[in-house]
Amino acid sequence: MSAARPGTADREAIEWVLGRARAWIAQDPDPDTRAELADLVGRAEDGDTAAMSDIADRFAGRLAFGTAGLRGELGAGSSRMNRVLVAQAAAGLAAYLHDKAAPDATPTVVVGYDGRRNSHVFAVDSAELFAGAGIRAILLPRLLPTPVLAFAVRHLGADAGVMVTASHNPPNDNGYKVYLGGVDDGSQIVPPADAEIAAHIQRIADGTTVDRLPRSVGYEVAPESVVDAYIEATAAVAPAPTGADDLRWVYTAMHGVGWETVSAIADAAGYPRPTLVTAQIHPDGAFPTVAFPNPEEPGAMDLAFETARASGAELVIANDPDADRLAVAVPDDSVAGGWRRLTGNQVGLLLGWRAARTATPGSGASLACSLVSSPGLEAVAAHYGLDFHATLTGFKWISRAPGLVFGFEEALGYLVNPGTVRDKDGVSAAVAILGMAAEARGRGASLDDLLAEFGATFGHFASDQISIRVDDLGVIARIMAGLRTAHPACLGDVDVERVDDLMEGIDGFPPGDVLRFRLVDGSRVIVRPSGTEPKLKAYLDVRGDSAEEAAGRLGALREAVGALLDRNR
Repeated sequence: MSAARPGTADREAIEWVLGRARAWIAQDPDPDTRAELADLVGRAEDGDTAAMSDIADRFAGRLAFGTAGLRGELGAGSSRMNRVLVAQAAAGLAAYLHDKAAPDATPTVVVGYDGRRNSHVFAVDSAELFAGAGIRAILLPRLLPTPVLAFAVRHLGADAGVMVTASHNPPNDNGYKVYLGGVDDGSQIVPPADAEIAAHIQRIADGTTVDRLPRSVGYEVAPESVVDAYIEATAAVAPAPTGADDLRWVYTAMHGVGWETVSAIADAAGYPRPTLVTAQIHPDGAFPTVAFPNPEEPGAMDLAFETARASGAELVIANDPDADRLAVAVPDDSVAGGWRRLTGNQVGLLLGWRAARTATPGSGASLACSLVSSPGLEAVAAHYGLDFHATLTGFKWISRAPGLVFGFEEALGYLVNPGTVRDKDGVSAAVAILGMAAEARGRGASLDDLLAEFGATFGHFASDQISIRVDDLGVIARIMAGLRTAHPACLGDVDVERVDDLMEGIDGFPPGDVLRFRLVDGSRVIVRPSGTEPKLKAYLDVRGDSAEEAAGRLGALREAVGALLDRNR
């Protein structure tokens, strides 16, 4: 059956979209995306409705620039990640920096990139456009971890930094993360800077084509001394204690950029070389051995566990592809395969305990974590007489906590060396964990034993998460509306003591779509939509006098929360 002939309004809409596509092709410096879009346009002009639908999707909106910068699927079009959007972002950031600079000052931007598809291309484009806009642009000497870029912003006294990465996103994604120097101390951007930069980007996108933006090859390449300084500072986080010489550990870079830097730091700190997951050790933007290059995802660490079993390792350390996150696993005969990944909360509490022991009480030193991370960190801070701050999710907020000596979020992010890097850093966190494991080993203990000691000292905290992935975002809105309309009086057999709606700006947080339920037994449930995926997330936290009691409470709470969310779908 033939398709119905479009009406006048439909034809006008089609021509408008095709006009946008043709204008995009005319300014696109990338021959691959030009050819990709030209093929779609040609097919659409021949009546291919699938091609027309694809084009309409690519131009349905604009990939938004926000506090995470840009991040999205690679491809041609305004809602994809490509050289046109990167050029507009670089020109917009340059304009913002000129606006903020002192009279006659030349702002400086340092640019880094990882091993994902087009990361190097986007980084060089940015450096050329910054230089063409009268900015001093410094390109890192090769693909490197995100924490090295965050370090370089401070080390070089730059006004801003750009890291081209999509971290642990799917293989066909890339992104553009922005940091600010000066009073921001090398942290990621937060409001109002994000909106101000976005306004400059939109003005440029509306006012000119990227082929008319000035470029220059007069950018600098950072000397190796910048990387050497990061290695030296990070090795000093946890020099190897006596007896660490024969520590047996496995390392995987998850097809990312971590290994070169991690190996240099392990050598400098005095740790033995690990057994490598060789199939994942070199950068490869196709991520051939993992469907989703995130160590939190089921199956992502299977090769690491296989390597650990074969080598008789004592622990596994994994970085995500840009090495800003860390995963740790330990032997456990009670689970299938004999290895268990520690949760982000467990690792965060161990590292927070480590930091608290050396901090000075009453000095204003603080521990910080995101509001959805384990409340156990607050117990650690109280025990040692330190300040504590709960922040919005993201290291752009955690890194700005006053007096910060350590911060973490449950999604495998840890900031252990704020004097060096004001962002999550999976490399320095790896060194800190190696130090803790080696010290425990020296007295015949393991990381599992340290977790038991933590429970005996501060209480036994247990956490879990429920994620509901949806095809229709209206489901998430419906669940949140239902929970706001009728607060549950109890969850299982435990009464709800208080409900905080962060939409009302609770505890100094800006309004947000977050609900927090506090139970009479000290348990806590936080429900919020994901900021990056079509998911609703519920974070569950309990505390018990024993690990067994905490596990029992957590199981009962998970069942009750799951039933509550189902009732509101």
